Amino acid sequence: MIRFPLLAAALLGLVLAAPSEAADALTIRVGHFPNVTHVQALVAHALSRQGKGWFEQRLGPDVKIDWFIYNAGPSAMEAIFADSIDLTYVGPSPALNAYAKSQGTEIRIVSGAVDGGSALVVQPDQALRSAADFRGKRLATPQLGNTQDVAARAWLAQGGLKVTLTGGDAQVIPTENPDQLGLFQSKQLDAVWTVEPWISRLELEAGGKVLVDDSEAVTTVVVSSVKFLGAHRDIVDRFRSAEAELTQWVLDHPAEAQALVVGELRAETHGEVKPELIAHAWPRIRLTNTVSRAALELFVNRAKDAGLLKTAPDLAKLLEAL
Repeated sequence: MIRFPLLAAALLGLVLAAPSEAADALTIRVGHFPNVTHVQALVAHALSRQGKGWFEQRLGPDVKIDWFIYNAGPSAMEAIFADSIDLTYVGPSPALNAYAKSQGTEIRIVSGAVDGGSALVVQPDQALRSAADFRGKRLATPQLGNTQDVAARAWLAQGGLKVTLTGGDAQVIPTENPDQLGLFQSKQLDAVWTVEPWISRLELEAGGKVLVDDSEAVTTVVVSSVKFLGAHRDIVDRFRSAEAELTQWVLDHPAEAQALVVGELRAETHGEVKPELIAHAWPRIRLTNTVSRAALELFVNRAKDAGLLKTAPDLAKLLEAL
């Protein structure tokens, strides 16, 4: 007769303890894109699906990772502003634009991720050899203001063409990556400035030719909201350390990493992704955990040339968490 009240009390204690234990857990909301240039995120997301989370194992049992998928950088930056995510893999141009827009109050770069893997692909039967040849042509980029959009607009401007948001000497048409291939195949686009694996798809499936290989570009960095960094700097430091370990693992295990990327891209895009495609794209990307301030300054100048950034922000605060 005595044991049942004790058991009931014990069960009640467990029930009462559960909310407290849940409250002590931390969920980190991390964004990335279904692009090979976000390789570390793809690998980590795939491992999370398998219950073998890379970051989860290194950040501790009280930390959970929730992954969020975006098509391009401006969307991810809007999510940071809306406090929908805490960290994201993103191109430098949207990060710089968000940093400038918030007057340095919202965004911090916490790690590098990938350089290269960005290119301008043109129709094989057109004599497009320089920016001057694009007068009257239609060029697609993933999203207005994303890194490839800025690169394309700046490249055209440096070639003497006047390009506006709605037209000009050449049309730059923001087009989501999955839609670019069909439009390119049907000749509705003359060129596409994009990232891997979409470059390789344009080459292998549509006969596209690479005109500009932006191999030195900083393509992907990891950014944090200032709010999350201020509240959890120790977690961000551990995330960065785990990211560096992951980068080295991918470099040391390319075959395993590519297999994980194939599976993750299939899950995210709900389409067929051939291992040969990822193998073709792989040599174009260069994994890194460092961020070059000089390269970021170049992006600032590109964004100004493209008319998407009016003033050059001081980058000191943007990089202060590195």
